[in-house]
Amino acid sequence: MSQTKYIFVTGGVTSSLGKGIIAASLAKLLQARGYRTTIQKLDPYINVDPGTLNPYEHGECYVTDDGAETDLDLGHYERFLNVKTSQANNVTTGRIYQSVIEKERRGEFLGKTVQVVPHITNEIKHRIQLLGKSGDYDIVITEIGGTVGDIESLPYIEAVRQLLWELGDDNGIVIHLTLVPYLSAAGELKTKPTQHSVKTLMESGIKADILVCRTEHEISDDIKKKLALFCNVKREAVIQSIDASTIYDVPILMQQEGLDTVTLKRLALPDTVEPNLTHWKDFLRKHKNPQNEVTIGLIGKYVELQDSYKSILEAFIHAGAVNEVRVIVKSVHSEHLTKSNFESKLIGLDGILVAPGFGERGIEGKIKAVQYAREQGIPFLGICLGMQMAVIEYSRNVLGLADANSSEMDEKTSNPVINLMEEQKTITNKGGTMRLGAWDCNLQDNSLVSKVYNNQLDIEERHRHRYEFNNDYKSKLEEAGLIASGINKETGLVEIVELADHPWFIGVQYHPEYKSTVANPHPLFVGFVKAALRHKKE
Repeated sequence: MSQTKYIFVTGGVTSSLGKGIIAASLAKLLQARGYRTTIQKLDPYINVDPGTLNPYEHGECYVTDDGAETDLDLGHYERFLNVKTSQANNVTTGRIYQSVIEKERRGEFLGKTVQVVPHITNEIKHRIQLLGKSGDYDIVITEIGGTVGDIESLPYIEAVRQLLWELGDDNGIVIHLTLVPYLSAAGELKTKPTQHSVKTLMESGIKADILVCRTEHEISDDIKKKLALFCNVKREAVIQSIDASTIYDVPILMQQEGLDTVTLKRLALPDTVEPNLTHWKDFLRKHKNPQNEVTIGLIGKYVELQDSYKSILEAFIHAGAVNEVRVIVKSVHSEHLTKSNFESKLIGLDGILVAPGFGERGIEGKIKAVQYAREQGIPFLGICLGMQMAVIEYSRNVLGLADANSSEMDEKTSNPVINLMEEQKTITNKGGTMRLGAWDCNLQDNSLVSKVYNNQLDIEERHRHRYEFNNDYKSKLEEAGLIASGINKETGLVEIVELADHPWFIGVQYHPEYKSTVANPHPLFVGFVKAALRHKKE
């Protein structure tokens, strides 16, 4: 293809309709037809990135190989496409304004008055086209965060309007995701919110080419015709997106509705190759027809909001399908685990995962969960802070260092078995300053973790943390039985700990959940689920 094609996905009526899932599903269908496809997210909030946001505010922060702290929708993009994303795939208003202000300070605007139009909109257009101009993609799908009509989204909508004009016919289209609510009192679906949403979009100079209508009830042909007529789109371009039992059904549902077909037609692209979804359908078959069931305790402190651990929950779905096991995740708030009740709250679990997090709230509960898993022989996986809690628990209860702690939780502890990285001690800014992105790790030969990784000895995983295993305690802990089975050669820092005299006990400093996809379930989750099933059957 000589020119990259652009698809813009906007949302109307309400937030949380699932623009990311629709974008990822369309991308999957186009990819399955042989088109090189990627997705980017434009977020209208003024934070430079979601790295400093509370998980309750925005769900999890997803980290890419190049160390970008991004929106959780990028996780959906990678899980569906099995293609790595980067900093270029997520842009925020904060980053746009930061870039424009830095250019102004350098004098790049030659004394002109810097304004939203053209300077901010030009920067947005530049960011949108970075991936397209790389030569790596035939189609770039751009998801515009927020809801049409929001003040925050206006510069993005204007940038899209200009870009559609500049790209010319057949090179850019707009897919508008909207809600068709069902009023039980009237017993019918209502199209008026969608009509108003499309009108708001048109007031900004943008015409929707395709309508994707989120609904809880089937949309009749008559309603589709009405929407087509009053929203000024072709009848074939009114796509129903009904609630699905799993997000992984959505590409199949969108194919049945013809979303990929009408998209290719609007972009004047060949529609001669049927999507190859064999592997995807095989995954769905296994996911929906499990032969066994296991219950995993997810011990965390943001469990009230499912999106806080989105990648972990999805990694369990991928690993469950491989093992043909339904993984039931039981969320346990670590703050509610105490000396008197932890056994009653953890009994009956087939596996225990202690989740990532920051700060001291709820850590004693996490330590109790680690102790229970270690002493009861229950398969255990600790991720980031979870791995650090495993080190603290072992130091206290096996090594006998009663006050062992992380200096994040207790700056005055005399045994900081987890300590601030040396290069972090002079940092004052919180945003984007942790150990981030992909780092190498060398695995100990014949260790449990090397077997989990199919006897690979060199791996690469994504990080997001400030505090590390304190190597001053490494020899003592290893003598006591806690094996440092993964080391970063460049820094000498411990990445993985495990126990030899336990059925399955692994703690990792990195975030394996970020790299789990439908096509490549993460081996740590696959091994953990397999161990939980073995434990259940014993």
